Amino acid sequence: MPNTNLNNEHQPVGIKTLRVEKGRLNLMYPAVIHLPNPAVQHRINTEIVRVVNHQLHVQGYPQNPQTEVTAYYELKTNERQVLSLSLINYAFSGGAHGLTLQNSLTFNTQTGKSYTLRELFKPGANYVQKLSDIVKAQIKARDIQTLEPFTSIRPDQDFYIADKSLVLYFQLYEITPYVYGFPYFPISAYALQDIIDENGPLGKMLY
Repeated sequence: MPNTNLNNEHQPVGIKTLRVEKGRLNLMYPAVIHLPNPAVQHRINTEIVRVVNHQLHVQGYPQNPQTEVTAYYELKTNERQVLSLSLINYAFSGGAHGLTLQNSLTFNTQTGKSYTLRELFKPGANYVQKLSDIVKAQIKARDIQTLEPFTSIRPDQDFYIADKSLVLYFQLYEITPYVYGFPYFPISAYALQDIIDENGPLGKMLY
């Protein structure tokens, strides 16, 4: 007989969209549902809400009564015990244009652990240098205009996992003019195979 538990472990987790509409706020964010372990489900959902609230605070809501906020999310990976998603928050309070923030979270859906960029790689791996070299090469190949000559990513650079790739990205104005939006740099997991922690979320994409 097939091992149904093993099959279930690789199934997507349930996601419910929660919505808050209040005055100048139009907010949609995800919640994980129906996980077999309530503590894990609570841990994941608490972290999502923490980031959503942090974005609102940074955008000046509700402190500035003129601020209009639209927030939503995008699922990037939901398989193999990995949930990776982006939370996007656009706020307008006057001026030429508003400001959009994007923050991403990558979870192990068995434990509820949220991963930093460093934790995707083997302990001691010089991931900053390797990723920086790849980003630098992409900037040159794609002829991306940067505000300053690009030297390195941050050790905690923003990222998500999608389609067997690690996608690094930068906030508006972080390295490029506003017109570029969020500059994204997809990197195949196979190009990083020598330094990936095989037990981490990026390692799970290799097999």
